[in-house]
Amino acid sequence: MWKSCAKCHKIHPANYQCNAGRIARKVTPDQKLRSTSRWQTKREEIKDASKWLCAICLEEGVYNYNDLEVHHITKLKDDAEGLLDNYNLICLCKHHHELADAGKIDAEHLRELAKNRENTG
Repeated sequence: MWKSCAKCHKIHPANYQCNAGRIARKVTPDQKLRSTSRWQTKREEIKDASKWLCAICLEEGVYNYNDLEVHHITKLKDDAEGLLDNYNLICLCKHHHELADAGKIDAEHLRELAKNRENTG
């Protein structure tokens, strides 16, 4: 049995899956690195070492453990070797992570907080 395809307007066998119109999603190299089990484990280690608190909020005297993410101070696209470097990773809430990504939080200040975490851990 054959059928008319609504995607490409051709005729295909009834069990044929047409891929017309599908957008192939490109996986970036840093997305590929972030999908590894090594990264997943390191991310949890950083959160544990930070006592599951946002470093910037803690510095301001606020104990924020909501919406935590681990931020790469030096972007992976600039230095893929920093993927698992403790001194390049810091635990931030989503709000502060967005500010850090936008460059509104000084990278050297974040490095200092990461260094303090490692030295007091």
